[in-house]
Amino acid sequence: MSLDRRLPRYVIIAFVFLLALFFLGPFGSASPSSAGRPPPPRSHPSVRFKPSSSDWWTTVKQHHPVPLAHKLPPATRNLLHTVQHDFSGYRDDPVTEQRRKAVRAAFVKSWGSYKKHAWLWDELAPVSGGGKTTFGGWAATMVDALDTLWIMGLYDDFYDAAAAAAQLDWANTTETSVNLFETTIRHLGGLLGAYDLSGEPALLEKAKELGNMLYLAFDTPNRMPGFWLNFENAKQGLQVAGTNDPSAAPCSLSLEFTRLSQLTGDAKFYDAISRVTDFLERSQNSSRLPGMWPKLINFQAEDVRHESGFALGALADSLYEYLPKMAALLGGQYPRYERMYRTAMDVVKAHMLLRPMLPEDEASHTDILFAGDVYVDQKNAIERKPEGQHLSCFTGGMFGLGGKLFDIVPHVGIGERLARGCSWAYDAFPTGLMPEIFGIVACPSIDKACAWNEEQWQTQGDKHLKKGFSNARDPRYILRPEAIESIFLLYRMTGKEDLRDIAWRMFESVMRSTETELANSAIEDVTVEGIPTRTDSMESFWLAETLKYYYLIFSPPGLISLDEFVLNTEAHPLRRPK
Repeated sequence: MSLDRRLPRYVIIAFVFLLALFFLGPFGSASPSSAGRPPPPRSHPSVRFKPSSSDWWTTVKQHHPVPLAHKLPPATRNLLHTVQHDFSGYRDDPVTEQRRKAVRAAFVKSWGSYKKHAWLWDELAPVSGGGKTTFGGWAATMVDALDTLWIMGLYDDFYDAAAAAAQLDWANTTETSVNLFETTIRHLGGLLGAYDLSGEPALLEKAKELGNMLYLAFDTPNRMPGFWLNFENAKQGLQVAGTNDPSAAPCSLSLEFTRLSQLTGDAKFYDAISRVTDFLERSQNSSRLPGMWPKLINFQAEDVRHESGFALGALADSLYEYLPKMAALLGGQYPRYERMYRTAMDVVKAHMLLRPMLPEDEASHTDILFAGDVYVDQKNAIERKPEGQHLSCFTGGMFGLGGKLFDIVPHVGIGERLARGCSWAYDAFPTGLMPEIFGIVACPSIDKACAWNEEQWQTQGDKHLKKGFSNARDPRYILRPEAIESIFLLYRMTGKEDLRDIAWRMFESVMRSTETELANSAIEDVTVEGIPTRTDSMESFWLAETLKYYYLIFSPPGLISLDEFVLNTEAHPLRRPK
């Protein structure tokens, strides 16, 4: 007997609708009650979508149209391995709960000051008060913090912010162009993450509206987007791809555009970013360091052959980060992401990982790594630059994720060594914080500790710094999240409890050196004794990423499970379709 004859038609429709929402929408076990936070409210203020004052981007014709050539795979298969450690039997304890509350209190203080002194501005000035416009004037901090508000159970603030976000006017800006990368990861990612947690339709509508505007950036002769979406050029069909753009900029849009296609059913967003992935795939082995892409790329000529600099840090970072994350979001159904990840990480292991030379008493129990830069000259001679960056601290989590998803066990170990390297660097400075950029005296090999060489240290080391460092070239700390990001991810992957103690020590150092009367501020120099000079800057990632990762590592592991979500480079949780 057919199903529709046994059950009333409306029952069938309701069942199918709820099933679709479960697979594609924002529902599921995002936050068990044991997470030490109240459950989402059953009733709440309405969040109403308000269209922008103009949607000119939907009326501008595509000057370089192409047929849709890339289709999303069905969201019904997952060919990948699980990511999270088996935390069965997990129990919260008073120390962990106290730490979680301390992180939440730091967030509440910063958020409260933003609401009071900089509401709807992009950023709060955490020393002087007032607001700053840094990303188009579209309330970057508010949008970036939406899902953190939800995760921390601050539902009244969430709905206040969501109501404001759903009425943002993308046409109302004093800027003539928009930074495609930053707007995608902060605004588009923020709206999608908040929707995937809350299910508020107005947030998805606002994300789709922004996605339609950002889609114009791909309307170039070769469909490679430039660094900026210039509004007038877009209207006139004058956009072109960049000739010397950071490789991470157009190559780190894939998670957000793919998730937008999954949620809206509009394949054009996935098709747009898949053309960039096509370029990455066919050019991967054409560079001076085959298997990797240079930091700067001529996207207009689609040429990677002439640039000499390669890195996992600034300019290139999230290009590599998104390879395993795209595999996760697509359930492993397109193996090219795994192939590109494996190929690139083989090169990284061979040429880019660094182990610091340490005194014998420390080297015997310190097995750590950093990710450095590489330069390749015209004769293909490879020169390693023994320099680390706070930005490149994400690599620990990336190696761990790739190792887990693709069952590459050694990669999880490499990821842990990288994560612990960054925490070691935090401990190495008087403030307990890592500088933006620093040099190390490196061992010849990463496989085992090298003997201490006093003569080499005297020649290359900086006597004002801990042994192992050659400089602190950029001594700032700007509230960055990458170190705690990898510590959090490796905790969730391995279950090693000492990583939580490391995280707490890092958090205390951050608060001690950056807290102001209003919130928290970037500082000038991590190498000074005492309280460092604050620079009156609090980028939106302080609330979107840094405090979120600190909160999650002290929360029960069911909260934002890595088997249910993939986090974009701004820590926005995008639900992995089931």
